[in-house]
Amino acid sequence: MPLQATSGAASYDAFGGGVPIVPVYIEEVFSTYLYTGNAPTGQTITNGVDLSTNGGLVWIKSRANSSRHVLTDTARGVAYQIYSNFSDAQNNTGGSYDLTSFNNNGFTLGSNGYGTNITGSATASWTFRKQPKFFDVVTWTGTGSNRTIAHNLGSVPGCIIVKRTNTTGDWMIYHRSIANTQYYNFAYTGTPTTDSTVWNSTTATSSVFSLGTNSNVNASGSTYVAYVFAHDAGGFGLTGTDNVITCGSFTTDGSGNATVNLGYEPQFVMLQRQDDDWFMNDSMRGMPAPPSGSGTNANLLPDSSNAESINGRDTSPTSTGFVARMGSASKFCIYIAIRRGPMKVPTSGTSVFNTVLWTGNETQNRQITGVGFNADYVEAGTRGAAITFSRAVVDRLRGVNQFISTALTNSEASGSDLVSFNNDGITVNYADSGSFNNASNIYGHFFRRAPSFFDVVCYTGTGANQTLPHNLGAVPELMITKNRSNSSNWRVYDAFNGPTKRGSLNDSQPWDVQSTMWNDTAPTSTVFTVGTSNSASSQTYVIYLFATCAGVSKVGSYTGTATTKQIDCGFTGGARFVLIKRTDDTGSWYVWDSARGIVSGNDPYLLLNSTAAEVTNTDYIDTYSAGFEISSTAPSEINASGGTFIFLAIA
Repeated sequence: MPLQATSGAASYDAFGGGVPIVPVYIEEVFSTYLYTGNAPTGQTITNGVDLSTNGGLVWIKSRANSSRHVLTDTARGVAYQIYSNFSDAQNNTGGSYDLTSFNNNGFTLGSNGYGTNITGSATASWTFRKQPKFFDVVTWTGTGSNRTIAHNLGSVPGCIIVKRTNTTGDWMIYHRSIANTQYYNFAYTGTPTTDSTVWNSTTATSSVFSLGTNSNVNASGSTYVAYVFAHDAGGFGLTGTDNVITCGSFTTDGSGNATVNLGYEPQFVMLQRQDDDWFMNDSMRGMPAPPSGSGTNANLLPDSSNAESINGRDTSPTSTGFVARMGSASKFCIYIAIRRGPMKVPTSGTSVFNTVLWTGNETQNRQITGVGFNADYVEAGTRGAAITFSRAVVDRLRGVNQFISTALTNSEASGSDLVSFNNDGITVNYADSGSFNNASNIYGHFFRRAPSFFDVVCYTGTGANQTLPHNLGAVPELMITKNRSNSSNWRVYDAFNGPTKRGSLNDSQPWDVQSTMWNDTAPTSTVFTVGTSNSASSQTYVIYLFATCAGVSKVGSYTGTATTKQIDCGFTGGARFVLIKRTDDTGSWYVWDSARGIVSGNDPYLLLNSTAAEVTNTDYIDTYSAGFEISSTAPSEINASGGTFIFLAIA
C-alpha cells in the first residue's frame, strides 16, 4: 500500500484513506538563475521550474545596467509586465519581446534588449512557482467595498505584495510582522504607514486575505495582482514537514547587526530596514558567510533601477539562518527568506560532481562551462609544472575571492582568479601565476552541496569545545577543516579511525591521537563537534563534510593486500573520482579522475598535499564497474599488505 497522508498538515496514514504524499523540494519551486543578455537573438532559460503546468512569477533585473525590475506572471499572462521600481500600470509587450513563454522547465526570452535581455548585460532572474505553503499568484477586479480574496496558499500568508495593474498605483505590502492596519511600500523608506482601509484591519487566514476600500488595492473596476508568500508552513521534503520560506522580523543590536534563526540555511533574502530601501541578496550572485561578506555583498533594490552595488547593508548565511548587517542600531527590519537547495538526495554522481579540463589563455572573464550544474566548490590547479598556489580551493559559501590551498598551511588569501560561480561553470581571470587561467593545462574538480553527499559549514572559534549544526542530512564519514584566519594544518576526521584521531590534508603523515581536535565526539546527522584545537578564539574556519550516498558516493576504508584488489562502492558504471590516503603510516593524498583518465592502462594522478605536477606514467588503479580496482603494482602508500587506507569515490 502506498504511503498516505491525510489532508491538511502532512501526516502519514499507514492504513490508507488519505492522499499519497508526493514530496516537494525547494529546487522544484524556486530558482535564482543568472544569464547574459543576448538581444536581439533571444534565449531559453532552463532552471528546472515548471511554470507552464503550475504557474508562477518570473522577476528579472539587469545586474550591470540601469533598468527596470520586470515582473511577469502566469495569472496575467506572458505579455504583461509590471515594475517594482515604478508605480506605472502594467505594460503590454505583446508577448514577443521580453518573456515569450512560460515553460515546463523555465521560460523563454524574446528579442527585446530593454529590460530582460539587454545585450551583453549580466542579469539575474528569480522564479517563484505556485505551490501550497510556498507561493501563490492571485488577480481580481476591485469593487470599492470591503471584501475578501481567496488564495490557494493552504497556510496563513506571511507576506502579500499587491499592485494595481490597469493604472498607476503604489505597491502595497502586507507583512505578518506589522499590524493589520499598516502597510509597507517598495518606494517608501519610513516606518509602516497606518491606514485601516487597505487590509480592512483584518489578519489574513489560510484561505483568504481582506481588502478595504483603498484605491491601491480595491478601486471599483480596477484590476490587481497579488503575490502571496507563506511563512514557516512546512509542506516540503520527504515527510512534508520542512519549512522553505520565512517571513519574519528583527531589531538590530547596538552595532546595527542581527543574527536570525530560520532553522535552515537561506539562498535568498529580501529585506527592509524601517527607514531605508528594500534590498535583495542571493547565493548565486554572492552571499558568503562571515567574515567574507561583511558589508561587501552586491545588492539589488526592488525600488531602484540602479545596477547592483555595494552599500554596506547585506546578509550572510549560517547553517541555521543569516546574519544581517543593516548599518544602524535599534532598527526594526522585515524580511522574506527562502531555503537553500537542493533538498532532494541525489541519485546520480553527474548531478553533483564533475571534472572539467581546460587550457589557460591568460585572458580576463573567461567562461569555463560543461560542469552540468551550479557548483558550490571547486578545487583546481595546473596539471603540468608546479606553481606556488596549485590545488586552490574556492567555495561559494566563503566567497569567490577567498582562496586556500590543500597543499599549504597558509591562511585564506584574497585573489581575483575566480570571478563567479555560474549556472554551468565558473568565470575565471588571469592574475599573474594564478591557477585558474594561466598558460597551462588546468583541471577543476567541481562539487555541489547536496543531502547525503557533501556540505560546507563556516564557523568562528570560541576557544572552547563547540557542537555545530550542519545540513548534510546524514552522518558525516569524512570531514576536512581549515583555519581560514591563520597558518595551520588542514585537519581530517574519518569515521573509520574515529574522533580520537586526526589526519592532515596538507602532508603525508599518518593519523595521530588528538583528543582536542574533535573532542572525542563523533558527528551525527545534524551536528559535528570540534575541540579547542579546532576552535581558537575568534578564528574563522571552514569544514567540508562528505558521506556515502547510494549510487553516488562512497566514503570507505580497506586493508591493503599488495595484490590486485577490487573496491566495491555500490556503483554500476565505475568511479569517476577516487581519493586515497594511507592512515597507519606515511602516504600522500592520491587523486584520480576519469577526465584525466581512469582506464586499463596508465592513470594520471595528482597529490592534494603537493604542488608537484601530475604523474602520468603509472598504473595504480583501474576501472571496475562497482567502484575501482587497485593494481598489484601500486606502492605501499596505496596498497601495502596489512596497511589501513581511507577513500572517497564518486560515481
